[in-house]
Amino acid sequence: MKSKLLLLALVVQCTAILAQSPDNAKVITRSTMLGVGRTNVLDTYLSAEHFRGTGFSFVTTIERQRPDKRWSTLMEHEANLSTIKDRAHTQNELEGAYNFYWGKLYSWHLLDRQLKLQAGGLVNASLGFIYNTSNSNNPAQARAHLNIMPTGVATYHFNLWRKPFTARYELALPLCGIMFSPNYGQAYYEIFSQGNYDHNVVPTTFVSAPEWRHMLTLDVQLWKSGTLRIGYLGNIQQAKVNNLRQHVYTHRFLIGFTKQFSIIPRTL
Repeated sequence: MKSKLLLLALVVQCTAILAQSPDNAKVITRSTMLGVGRTNVLDTYLSAEHFRGTGFSFVTTIERQRPDKRWSTLMEHEANLSTIKDRAHTQNELEGAYNFYWGKLYSWHLLDRQLKLQAGGLVNASLGFIYNTSNSNNPAQARAHLNIMPTGVATYHFNLWRKPFTARYELALPLCGIMFSPNYGQAYYEIFSQGNYDHNVVPTTFVSAPEWRHMLTLDVQLWKSGTLRIGYLGNIQQAKVNNLRQHVYTHRFLIGFTKQFSIIPRTL
């Protein structure tokens, strides 16, 4: 009886050691950044003019991966707000959007683990608006789309001036999706008050709604518990549906912080 109890205790102890080993830990890398830069907007539903101005962004990136696994989970939140003017400075618009990205990436480690390449896909859900302060009829345009985006990431670790640096480049392109759009000449009153549907939920592809989102960042560890991150985020969005054209180009200089930590599963 005693030998069976000792064997059971040994099995429980080994299981606890295995569960708390680094290979079973979940490594989480989280970065929070603020961005500022130029915004360029065209929306022919509101105006045939091009609008340009300054915009601000808040970006959060969270990646979860186990050291012994090739697959990782990537989540990103991006909120933008811009004030823009036409070329004659006679009209003003306010543009804002929130984008949520979620997806899976497969990893390859090269050059003695200095270089990590990842490929996979993201689902992008976006909500936003464009408001023209000069229009009395149809002054606002709603923006909503859902995209599937093939994604690639390259991360390179190196040392410079006796400090660890990490360079990271992320690229996402659209494959297909759906978006909301009024039809040419259709008022929002007709859609929401009278219920007159006129092809307002439109399937899209990389041809009708091309997009190029890319982010280049550089991390430098300045202190033990945190890392400074600087970078650039560019998002080039276009769409041509329902005889309407729209583009929103954003360019942001980013600055923020990155932190990496591990979560070890508890054992009973």
